[in-house]
Amino acid sequence: MRLEKTGACIAATPLYPEASMNEDRFRLVISTSNQDKLREVTEILSASWLELVPFSSFSGAPAPKEGSFSLEENALIKARTARDFTGLPSVGDDTGLEVDILDGKPGVFSSRYAGEKASYADNVSKLLDVLQSIPRQERAARFKCVVALALPGGKEKLFRGYCWGHLCFEPKGDNGFGYDPVFVPNGKKSTLAQLSPSLKNKLSHRGKALRSLKRHLRKMHEAS
Repeated sequence: MRLEKTGACIAATPLYPEASMNEDRFRLVISTSNQDKLREVTEILSASWLELVPFSSFSGAPAPKEGSFSLEENALIKARTARDFTGLPSVGDDTGLEVDILDGKPGVFSSRYAGEKASYADNVSKLLDVLQSIPRQERAARFKCVVALALPGGKEKLFRGYCWGHLCFEPKGDNGFGYDPVFVPNGKKSTLAQLSPSLKNKLSHRGKALRSLKRHLRKMHEAS
């Protein structure tokens, strides 16, 4: 990567000169190593005018060093890492499950609730153990997703999405990932993991945040 000073900012020259925006398509780097999330992001953002490129497809792409202070911070770290390495518009996201009776936990630690190398099943199992004696009416929770857009030149923008519901007593469904098998959205009797991908994306926190991002990108593309 080559860095060039542009005014008060330091901009990254793309490692791949052909990896840039053109009149027909807006090229966007997706900064995630989670294949389940990458698939979902691709499904939601898919559009004829938008070209989505996984950050992992760039040779030598570094792993973003996430913090532990907030979802916003982590999303920005992911987006900035990809933007600074490729010189392209990049997005990153972070999601947390916030349980009312646990004062918002696991929150920013959701993906590592049962440990740094915990699996989806490990995290769900720990959460259900913690809530074992908690009745249905006290199991309210929400998903919060923060999507960060980092643009060449330094501009950044955050998009947020929420999904409210409650936690059931055992995992149900095979279509989702993370805490989806134990989260029932308000107004539904099924967990997110029991819903079709299209319905889940319509209701989910990530779907809402990404659709806001998509509207913003469309305006940018039309104005370019």
